[in-house]
Amino acid sequence: MASVTFEKVVKKYNEETTILKGIDLTVSDGEFLVLVGPSGCGKSTLLRTLAGLETITGGNIKIGDRVVNDVAPKDRDIAMVFQSYALYPHMTVRENMAFALKMRKMPKAEIDKKVEEAAAMLDITHLLDRLPKQMSGGQRQRVAMGRAIVRDPKVFLFDEPLSNLDASLRTQMRVELKKLHERLKTTIIYVTHDQVEAMTLADRIVVLNKGVIQQVGTPAELFDTPQNIFVAGFIGSPSMNLLELNAKKEGNELLLSGENIKIKVKAEDGFDPEKIIVGVRPQDFVFGEKESEITGTVEIVEALGRMSLIHVAVSENVKITAETEYETARKYDIGDKISLSMKHEKLHFFDSVAQTRISNKTGNL
Repeated sequence: MASVTFEKVVKKYNEETTILKGIDLTVSDGEFLVLVGPSGCGKSTLLRTLAGLETITGGNIKIGDRVVNDVAPKDRDIAMVFQSYALYPHMTVRENMAFALKMRKMPKAEIDKKVEEAAAMLDITHLLDRLPKQMSGGQRQRVAMGRAIVRDPKVFLFDEPLSNLDASLRTQMRVELKKLHERLKTTIIYVTHDQVEAMTLADRIVVLNKGVIQQVGTPAELFDTPQNIFVAGFIGSPSMNLLELNAKKEGNELLLSGENIKIKVKAEDGFDPEKIIVGVRPQDFVFGEKESEITGTVEIVEALGRMSLIHVAVSENVKITAETEYETARKYDIGDKISLSMKHEKLHFFDSVAQTRISNKTGNL
């Protein structure tokens, strides 16, 4: 096992195209770290620079205490699992898993032992003599993971390994990956665009956007205290509602208002903005309160089993999503007027210009 350190890592393809813009990040020994962000944010590029598949333009990458900028991929002691599985189609599962060990000229008895142990761990022992074309997508992904496990690397790299699987199989494989990490205790760096996957798997999450780290923290930290508008909107499913409102100080209270919106919160002395962005998660709306804070028109009701989502048009340009129990949601039809209030202790506040979190400025943070 080993820690991984990125020190001011820059990746440019040309003067106009900078993919990574000075990444500083330390991954602890044995940690399950997930890189998450939208397509094109640089997460896969960062992973590939660690693997040695991309050369960096500036900075240093360390595995343990060793700078690996100029070390060949095969000598970095990492194992990578790709989205496309990348199995040799003419080889059996056993041969695919053993291939890298044969290239190292490891004794056959030792190779067989490692392959059998990894196959048992992944429940693919019965598939060892099959070809990749004779297996399902989930089985092939297990083989790809098995091929990485037998190498016993210092660091595992996963590049969106579950994105080709259907929803139920992705859920199953997430559980298997978490179990695998508990058994191996090896450092894992995992790339995904799926924030639900990130929240489920990670010890810590790194949120990237446009080649810049937006926030690093545990899933709970990112969910409860997003540091800017991007993280607030990206982490959580459905995403946080973000409302830009006018602000007016009234004694020790702040009146926040917009079309069909009026909220009063406590505020500290000296805090008197003209505008503020209020974030409220769908589950933090309250239905049926006498004093409503938001009124609007129901556009869609999504029944999701025990819970439902109600999509509301507050004004022409402002839409919100509220989550409630199925029995409450079934009372509403498309076109109905709806009134909501909010759990003030759950509200998030952001500077309307810098779009960063405002801390300790209201009684609700």
